[in-house]
Parts: sequence; C-alpha cells; structure tokens
Amino acid sequence: MKEIYIDHAKCNGCLMCMQACSAEHSESQTIPGALAEKTASRIFVHTANGKPTPVMCRHCEEPACVDACMSGAMQKDPETGIVTNEGTEQDCAGCWMCIMSCPYGVINQDNSGSSPKAMKCDLCKGKEPACVSACPNNALFIAEPTRTKKKQKKQKQPRDIVKIVEAC
Repeated sequence: MKEIYIDHAKCNGCLMCMQACSAEHSESQTIPGALAEKTASRIFVHTANGKPTPVMCRHCEEPACVDACMSGAMQKDPETGIVTNEGTEQDCAGCWMCIMSCPYGVINQDNSGSSPKAMKCDLCKGKEPACVSACPNNALFIAEPTRTKKKQKKQKQPRDIVKIVEAC
C-alpha cells in the first residue's frame, strides 16, 4: 500500500492541490468548471509554523469517523484501506458525528445536494490523487513506505517530509 507524503520544503502554498481536487470532484472535471459549480476541495492548505501545509484525510488504521458513524455509511475498505462514505450501501444521515470525532478536522459538511452529507478525501477513488498530479513543485508525492510501523515509531521521518495519507 503506497502512501502520500509532503515535502514541506517544496510546498509554496500555491493551492493547486485544492483546485485540482475541486476539479476532480466536479461535474465538468475542470478548474474553471469547479469554480463555477462551487465544488468544494477535500484537501486544505493551512499555515503551520509559518509554512503552508496541505491537510487531508489520513485514512487511519482505526478511523474514529467509522466508529462514530451512526448510519454505517462511513466505512473502511478492507482491501484498499480507503475510508469513505461514498458508494456504500448505507446513506450518510448528515448527523456530523464523523466530523466531531475526526482528530484531524478534515471531514466537512456538504450541503450542495438534496440532503446534507459528510465530505472527505476519497483518494480519488483509487486513481492517482489529483492533488499529487497537480503539484507543480512535487511537494506532494506517492511512495512505498520504507520502514515497518515498529521502526517508524523508533526512527523519525526527515523533518521536512511527512506522511499525509495512505493510498492504494
């Protein structure tokens, strides 16, 4: 299973990742169309310690949002590890329990449809994530994990490279 990483030294806060995400999830599949359709991004760029930092769902090993989901719509795919409430048998009830339980604050309300639902990164449904493809500085990139989880706890990642989410 590959993971998405960010090289903080390369991120300049251009927001192309956000625009690409909006375009990927819009009807038109274009940035101008996404802007006209007011399609929300599922990745956000915040400033941390004076540096731009892309933030998105981390598709946790034990996702609190899945445990908190009253309707059972939020699920973790056992094969891919993707956590989503889209395309599942149950519908999102719009109770926002997943939003309240997410320790990273990356699940938001989507009020654009006929009924409100939770919205989060879906890793572009198994394709190369649009945020990674669009990054002009290669600050976001996909790589195979180089260490086992036990070793990761003992050995820190280089300071400017941080794992963001797991990908297929």
